[in-house]
Formats: sequence, structure tokens, C-alpha cells
Amino acid sequence: MSKIICSAGIRGAHKIVNRAKEKWKEAIDKWGPEQEVGFPNTGYYLPVIYGILGIPVKTLKDMEPVLERCSALLPAFVEEKHYLPYLGPALDAGMATFFAEEILEAVRYLENPDFYTKQEEPTAGNIWLGAADDIILRKRGIEFVDGSAPGFAAILGAAPNNETAVKIALELQEKNLYVFMSAESGGKTFSQQLVESGVQIGWPTRLVPFGPDTSATVFAAGFATRAALAFGGLKPGDFQKILLYNKERIFAFAIPLGEVTEEWYANALGAVNFGFPIIADTPIPQILPTGICTYEHVVSNVPHDKIVARAIEVRGLKVTVTKVPIPVSYGPAFEGERVRKEDVYAEFRGGVNHVCEWTTSKTMEEVEDGKIEVIGRDLDQIKPGSQMSLAILAEVAGRKMQKDFEPILERQIHHLINYAQGVMHIGQRDTAWIRIGKSAYEKGFRLSHLGSIIHAKYHSDFGGIFDKVQVKIYTEEEKVKEILGKAKNVYAERDARIEGMTDEGIDNYYSCTLCQSFAPSHVCVISPERTGLCGAYNWMDCKAAYEISPTGPNQPVQKGEVIDVKLGQWKGVNEFVYTASRQKIDHYNFYSIVYDPMTTCGCCECISAVLPLCNGVMIVNREHQSMTPCGMKFTTLAGTIGGGISSPGFIGHSKYNICQRKFISGDGGFQRIVWMPKALKEELSKRLQIRSEEIKVPNFLEMIADETVGTTEEEIISFLQEKNHPALSLEPILG
Repeated sequence: MSKIICSAGIRGAHKIVNRAKEKWKEAIDKWGPEQEVGFPNTGYYLPVIYGILGIPVKTLKDMEPVLERCSALLPAFVEEKHYLPYLGPALDAGMATFFAEEILEAVRYLENPDFYTKQEEPTAGNIWLGAADDIILRKRGIEFVDGSAPGFAAILGAAPNNETAVKIALELQEKNLYVFMSAESGGKTFSQQLVESGVQIGWPTRLVPFGPDTSATVFAAGFATRAALAFGGLKPGDFQKILLYNKERIFAFAIPLGEVTEEWYANALGAVNFGFPIIADTPIPQILPTGICTYEHVVSNVPHDKIVARAIEVRGLKVTVTKVPIPVSYGPAFEGERVRKEDVYAEFRGGVNHVCEWTTSKTMEEVEDGKIEVIGRDLDQIKPGSQMSLAILAEVAGRKMQKDFEPILERQIHHLINYAQGVMHIGQRDTAWIRIGKSAYEKGFRLSHLGSIIHAKYHSDFGGIFDKVQVKIYTEEEKVKEILGKAKNVYAERDARIEGMTDEGIDNYYSCTLCQSFAPSHVCVISPERTGLCGAYNWMDCKAAYEISPTGPNQPVQKGEVIDVKLGQWKGVNEFVYTASRQKIDHYNFYSIVYDPMTTCGCCECISAVLPLCNGVMIVNREHQSMTPCGMKFTTLAGTIGGGISSPGFIGHSKYNICQRKFISGDGGFQRIVWMPKALKEELSKRLQIRSEEIKVPNFLEMIADETVGTTEEEIISFLQEKNHPALSLEPILG
């Protein structure tokens, strides 16, 4: 290992640790040792410290043993005549750097609570996001499990100019990588260069501006550590497994741009511990022998037009990108991009104009694979800023194609179109809203390219269930109305078929074991009346997924003999769960929150908990960050019942499941709901109202308390009594 790098890194580590000690002493003097500290909305405390050392830092006092550990890890400065090996001590200095930086950043949150936005996107006056909370971790971290995000690049400093910064960021986005940005070089940061160039940054576009200082680099290490804890099923303090998990599963690397300071070297040594190599644009010393990282540890003097490709090579990352024949960049990183009103070239908005998207089956003879037609005016025949009607008709044919697959394919149009840079898509069916930006038009994007996207991605993602696809794009008003009328009839038929399906009406359900990488004993079994708890899969989705990938995580599960019709338990399901959970779970009930409820992995959209005093249940969704009547926030609940255990009194479930007829039907059902956040009530208001009318309590929605009424059982019970909530007259839920 390079003596120059190690000696510089060790000096940098000493500086950072000493700075952390000084800030800690100042904080102790100002607030006292019992002052609570931590990163916002997380159950992982200071995650690198918690993961590697197993120490939950909750107060300033808890930082003291960590700082003592930092001092113990720091080696002496490397002398001119130093003949002993210094790889191990240098790596220790790197870990001490990360521990100290977490302490520095935790004190910053205490001193200046508004320094970071603490959300997914920048605000008008602040681009720095700070540490990712647990909502972001679950939402984004799962992409590292299913492969939709192959890894991340941690960029320190700034490119020599804005144009180079944009090119590097775009190339990383096209590879579906996340970009974590921190530190400055020459008075500039990479994040600021992107903003100045009009590039949208934030978690939705995978360009994440952690912070302006070098210490913000630790947020990337914290995200990686939490990924190992949350998705790898590892325990705090098991540092060897956590570091190996990151080397083998989280394909990350660091790209320092500009002069590498001693503090940067110290962070580089910390990154190497995780198996993350360093690829620099300056002529710093190199560390080419392999050992801790998969291949080289430090590679330098790489030209900017080759730095992304070289980084991917050094990390040993396999990136698979399906080339879509369109004139703009394409990939999941652009899904969260917005096209603002002033940037719109053309807009197609359901509810304002006639708009629809429809995928339908045809015979093999009726479909010419790859044929794309635009019927009506294209973008080069309209004025900038125009609003138009639009119908997208995708016609598919194949020997394995079934009508049940049509809505599955159709639902993908939202994501697939959104992956195009400069194109925004919201909604589906006849409520779809598409904006095409001026920048996309100027690069040559036309309506026919919507068809090119659908053709290419349908084949690459779903080619196992059909053979041909052709796409027709209509803008001619009368033709759009005609297609819309036909599509609405089909939408109604589908809804009636799906809503009309019952658990009793079919012989098999489907499993989902995707989350077993972080909850090894969890087996989600999905039925028509109990969607997947993550909200991503319903019974028909699983059926389609099984057809596409017969050996994948969605397998048919024969129900077998009924064991308990009220609680929802079947012999065949139990046998499957016992095997798939590695003999950890031998049974659970579909329709009960009280008696052996289904296990939860932690990715659930919502959690329900019994409120005994109210004789009902509360529901909280992941987005709600405040306290709930059961005395726990969502993050605490998820940490308590997640991991693949059955927790009587608690269940994880999807938002959609709330209004399904079998929701906790074994314990009294829908009318047991006594509290949920106001935002969730508003989001589900239409479905809640329909369900209320079904149970003959048309004003039931008004009877459900929310945080404006109270956040304790004692606060909401009087409200329930005043409203004469039906739960109060049911038999005791814990009887």
C-alpha cells in the first residue's frame, strides 16, 4: 500500500478525530451529557458506529466511548523512515474517520437543525439533504436488493467545469447508479455545478447532494451500513459480515474530483474498509495490488471521459442496460424528474384533455412486431406549450399471452415512459398526464418514441409472455375519443373482474420471497383479497410474474384443506410457509391481527396495531413520521415487528388492503378501524367511502379519528364515543 496515501490519510484522520473531540466538548458544555442526539427519523442511531461497533449513540454522553475508540484506532504518524507494514493501521484510521464524522454531523444537527432539508429533494433555498431517513432507506435500499440499482458512486469535490460535471452525472444515471455527493474543490461542489446547469437533483433522480463538507461523505457509508443491517439481516457489531456484505453486495466506489486533501485520503481509507475502491482524476499515488477491494484499491489520473467506465471496471460491477432507441437518455434515474410548466413543449392531461393508455391482446396475424404509428399531429407540427388529446394503444400477441396480463403490462407504461429524460408521466388509464420538455424535443424526441420505449421495454422485461407488440399513438381528436370509449369499457370489465375475485373462488395463492435477503423467515403469501404488504404486488401481478419467471420469488401455493375459515388458515399454505421460511414459521392467519398474524418483513406500506381501550385498531402509513396512539412511531413499529416474525396485535399490510373485504375480518373487520393519519384518510377517501356504504355505515369515514383529534388512546376515546363508533359496540378485540 502506498506510503504517501497512508501517511496523508492518517494525518487527515487525526485532524478529523481531534475536530470531533472539540465539537463534542463544546456540545457537552452547552447542552449537557444527557442531551439527545441522532440523525432524523431512523432506528439506526448513528449507523456506521451502530453497525460496526454495536454502540447505539442516543445522547452526547454515549459519544464518549466512541471517541475513546477513535483514539485507540488512530496509529502514530508515519515517519520518514518507517519500515513496518502500515496497511492495517491505515485502515483503522479510515474507520476512526467515519466514526468521528458521524459525531461531527450529529452535533451539526443539534447546533443547526435546518442545515439539511431532511427530505428527498432540495428546497428553494437549500440543496443539502443530509442523512437519509428510514423511509428513504426502505424505498431506495430495496433497489439494491432487486438489482434495479446496481450500486452507487460517492463523488467528492467538483469537476473542472459544469459541462464535465453534467456529462459524468448523466453517464452514471444511464448506468442506473445512485450518485452521492459531498465536499468541495476550488470553492465548488459537484451538486452546485449540476444545479447551475439546470439538472434536477435529489433522491428521485438518483443525484443525492448529501452536504457541502467532507464530513458529509459519511452519509454514504451510513447508507451502506444500514443496507447491510436492513437487507442483509446482519446484527449491529458484527463488523466483519457488514463489511463483507458491502464488498460483495453493495457495488459502490468513490470518485474524488480535484485536489485530494488529507481529509479526503482519510475518507478514502474508510471506503476501502467497505471494499469500495477510489478512482481519481488527479495524479495521486496508486494502490494497484488487490486485497481488501475486489480489484485495485486506488486508481488515479483517469480522464473525465473514461472515469465512469474505469470505476465500473475496477469495482467489478456488471451493468446491464437495455438500449432503447430514442434520442434522449433513458433509465430509472430519470423517473423522478419533473418537467416544470415553463419547460413544457407539449402536454397531454387526462381530465383536461381526452387521454388514455390501453394495452390489449390481438391474434398473431393482427400484430406486426415493432410497427409504430402516429395518427394525427406529431410534436413538430404543433406550437411549443400546446395541450393535446392523446391515446396510446399497445397491441400485443403471443401464444402465452392471457387477458389477465393486459393490465399488468399496461401499468408498466407509467414507469417506462418516465425513464426517458425530459419526459414526465403521472397516473394511468384515462387519468394519465404526460409532459414532454423542450429539451427533449430539441434533442429530437417525438411521439413515435413513446412507441419505441414501449416496444423495447415490453420485449426486454416481459418477452416471456408474448411474441409481438405494435404501438399506435393517436392525437386526432375524434380517433382519441373512439379509443377512449373502447378503453373505458375494458377498464370497467377489468375492475369488476379483479374486485369480484375472492379468496374462496380460487385454488391457489402466490408467494413472494423477494424480501428474504433481509428477512430470512418472512414468506408473503398473496391472495385476491390480501395484496402484498409492500403494495407492489397483487394476486394477478404474481400470476404474471410467475409466467414470466417460473423459478422466481412468486410461486403458486396450493391452499389445500381449510383449517380455519374465519381467521384464514389453510394446510397447503402452512406447509409452503414452513418450507420457504427455513422451518422458522409453521403457520399464520391471513385475516387476523390478534391470533398468529402474517409475518412482516419491514417493507410494508402500513402497520396496524390493536388499541385495547378503543376496542379497535389504528393504522399508520410509512410516510407519517409523528407519534401514534399505540405509543410508537412508524419506524419503531417497523423495527419491532419486522424481520419475519409474527407479532400478535400488530400486522404489516398495503394501503390497498385496508379496503379489501377480508381485512382483519377474523377480528371484526373494517369497522374496527378507529384511527389513521389524516393524509392517509384523504388519499383513500373514495375507497373508504365505498367500503363504508357496504357495511351500512355511510358516515364511517367521519368516525375515524386522526392526529387532529389526538395521538393517544385517552385522547381519541371521547371522540369515538361522541361519534358512536361501531367498534365500541363489538365484542372485546382481545377477549
